[in-house]
Amino acid sequence: MSKKAIGFIDSGVGGLTVVKQAMKQLPNESIYYLGDSARCPYGPRPKEEVIQYTWEMTQFLLKKDIKMLVIACNTATAAALDVIRERVDIPVIGVINPGSRAAIKHSKNERIAVIGTKGTINSDVYKQTIKDKDKGISVISMSCPKFVPLVESNQYNGSIAKKVVAETLKPLLKESIDTLILGCTHYPLLTPLIQNVMGPCVTLIDSGAETVSEVSTLLDYFRLAESSHNKEASEYRFYTTGSPKLFSDIAENWLGQSNFTIEKVDLENLIEK
Repeated sequence: MSKKAIGFIDSGVGGLTVVKQAMKQLPNESIYYLGDSARCPYGPRPKEEVIQYTWEMTQFLLKKDIKMLVIACNTATAAALDVIRERVDIPVIGVINPGSRAAIKHSKNERIAVIGTKGTINSDVYKQTIKDKDKGISVISMSCPKFVPLVESNQYNGSIAKKVVAETLKPLLKESIDTLILGCTHYPLLTPLIQNVMGPCVTLIDSGAETVSEVSTLLDYFRLAESSHNKEASEYRFYTTGSPKLFSDIAENWLGQSNFTIEKVDLENLIEK
């Protein structure tokens, strides 16, 4: 039997930070990734629109016969996770619960901050999730609307990014936090800049990396994990609704390899509403 892949969807290239962890932790698994860069960012969009776009991406990957779906986007997780779970018959994992649990575990002074898109922060989903698990923790939430465009335009390493990150995060420096959740899968590409601003005493939580650990557990639970005895090579397929060249540049730089195919897709013409 040929390998069935794990599907990953995101508003753009941010979910590649999750895929990078998946490649490390799950080397036997095949991965199909779809990034909706043409309609990115999702953060400022109405909830119903985010749900529709997330469903369109899900439908596309379901046609590829995936065995599990990872919504590798905090905004889409906050808006659409429950809706997608009701509509499909495969396991669906979001990125918010794993990130919240990790933050609670790492915080010593019980002061946690969350940065994310406008949609994620306005949903208050991280604060609610953390408070449900531990009412004594203080949660400071802040949207960072300029971060995703920096990453999507492949400008996350330059002087402009350094200035934007420093100016955006300045208000958090007076909040005495010891843990910061990167509540958007685009943000780990800015990790060196964020860590430099926040200082060594603040632990950064990559919600995407934490999610892959949960994926691994669920693969075993549902008996979907690929065995190393399956000699068929893992397959990586990448799809984007935006520029394949820009996607390729970011993917090759972030993933450290170029042995994968990238195909442009038009979801609006391929998927029935």
